Amino acid sequence: MSAVSSTASAGAAAGRRAEELHQRLEPVARAGFVVSGLLHVLIGVLAVRIALSGSGGSASGSSGGSADSSGALGEVAGTPFGAFALWAAVVALAALGVWQLLDGALEARAREPKDAAKGLGKGVVFLALAGTALTFARGGSSSSESSTDDVTATLMGSPGGVLLVGAVGLAVFGGGGFFVWKGCSDKVREDLRGSAGAPPGGRAGPAGRAALWAGRAGYVAKGIALAVVGVLFVVAAARSDPSEAGGIDAAMRTLVGAPFGVVLLVAVGVGFALYGIWCFVRARWGEL
Repeated sequence: MSAVSSTASAGAAAGRRAEELHQRLEPVARAGFVVSGLLHVLIGVLAVRIALSGSGGSASGSSGGSADSSGALGEVAGTPFGAFALWAAVVALAALGVWQLLDGALEARAREPKDAAKGLGKGVVFLALAGTALTFARGGSSSSESSTDDVTATLMGSPGGVLLVGAVGLAVFGGGGFFVWKGCSDKVREDLRGSAGAPPGGRAGPAGRAALWAGRAGYVAKGIALAVVGVLFVVAAARSDPSEAGGIDAAMRTLVGAPFGVVLLVAVGVGFALYGIWCFVRARWGEL
């Protein structure tokens, strides 16, 4: 057997193993969407809490008071069964992250670069979230805002770092715009199984329509928050000040300081909770 054919056979075998693992992980990966949904609901609750308390400005520094994944995980850690829930979240989120990475790799083999990049990007995000959950499960704590400042400062310290931070901000802003556009269009249906994007249960009943509207509202709310995050990064680049950058919590606190900010932040918080409900729907009927 020639070296070329041997390499091709090894590649085909690796591809088959990746497909098998991809299929076996799917049930646990779907549980990852349940965890993601719960975290979004909790972030929504924390955002509404910030809006009603009027606590804009910088983050409080307490993970439990931050309207982001760290704050949500801190809330879970404070419950009677928090340790068990956090370890379950680590497993589910890690499985979803690995599933997405495998999906990206398989799409790359199929010469679908756009879908491959999407899968790989999602995989990194979910694995990072699993890492944060692991920190809490082991009894530690984490601050998304401090991590954002540290990463931004590191980027700015590198050659061309200010431009890179600005580019990251524009990319995140564009991602937020995409989320808003998806929520305002019928693209939300593509999250569900089937080319036609059948509503939950395969019928367009009241529950199916309500779920789709929850998804639309959730995408718009998350898109607004991401757009604000993008603006914060651009401002940080323009002022060469890493502390100006921020994540979801900083975006929430920025919104509450805007005109009609309390109403806007309550609406965004409710939207995040609805996005969480949409994650529950995707866990059962969705395309991962």
